[in-house]
Amino acid sequence: MYRSDPTTETMTAPTGPAPLLFEAIATKRCVEATYNGGHVVLAPHVAFVRHGDLFAGAITIERDGNPPREEKIGIFKLDGLVDLKISERIFGRSPLFDPRDPRFADSTLIAAEA
Repeated sequence: MYRSDPTTETMTAPTGPAPLLFEAIATKRCVEATYNGGHVVLAPHVAFVRHGDLFAGAITIERDGNPPREEKIGIFKLDGLVDLKISERIFGRSPLFDPRDPRFADSTLIAAEA
């Protein structure tokens, strides 16, 4: 029996919301999605695992076209971000983001660089 060599024709890139989230964090681009029935624009700073589920720590830039009352790192379950897509909008890493935050420090998969 021969092992087949993977080729670019048979290999496919991962799909779904996780790779999009990781790309957005790595490139510091905002994401857009529907969350709890409203349209949100988020600046994702970290992806992490909690109880086997994937979460994002992100700053809400807009919710239903309006800016939030205060800037903070919110926690969003990835399964709840419906129709996630990467925006062309770039963000800078917020001084509010602390990679040592106990909410995600021990289970961080990827975080925005300074």
